[in-house]
Amino acid sequence: MSQPLVIALAKGRILEDILPLLKKVNLIPEDDLLKTRKLMIKSTDGRVNFLLIRNSDVCTYVERGAADMGIVGRDLLLEFRPRVFEQLDLKIGKCRLCTAYPKGKSINKQQGAHIRVATKYDYLAQQYYRRHGMQAEIIHLYGSMELAPLIGMADYILDVVSTGATLKANELVEEDSLFNISSRLIINPASFALRRKEIQPLVEFFREAVGEA
Repeated sequence: MSQPLVIALAKGRILEDILPLLKKVNLIPEDDLLKTRKLMIKSTDGRVNFLLIRNSDVCTYVERGAADMGIVGRDLLLEFRPRVFEQLDLKIGKCRLCTAYPKGKSINKQQGAHIRVATKYDYLAQQYYRRHGMQAEIIHLYGSMELAPLIGMADYILDVVSTGATLKANELVEEDSLFNISSRLIINPASFALRRKEIQPLVEFFREAVGEA
């Protein structure tokens, strides 16, 4: 019997959206992924080992071959640009990557203007503001971006937005939408080459589950 395929999953809110999808493709974890403290969980049929890791680490695990496959947001694929196959849009975890600034605040947006941007997307922020001719000082934060403009630490934030309720609650105005984001199925290229007979059927099951022809 071949070794189980390894699928990297992100801990946190997106996991609640992933579980119904796993059920549709008949990949049932032995433990409740929302409650377990284990970091590696077998599927009931032994075909798959699930890794529960930080969202930002999924790309690394798949790129380096520690996981054969993974589910990760498009925002992290754009930010980290890993060498993986982006196989399928799973149509879950939908949001958008946006810039926002404090309501009623005037910000110099002329060519060459220097601004401060709070974000965890350093690369995407630099690229975006460079295209707009502005010099962006990146203030890297891992969460609660909305606080930075409120206390004067940043002029803008660049972050993922779902409903916009958090922006509104903190009196921030959404300015520009950079990308639409959803979760993607990614595959390690070497795994795909060596274990294609196992991986391809799974990809097709996922494709059918999300309603793609």
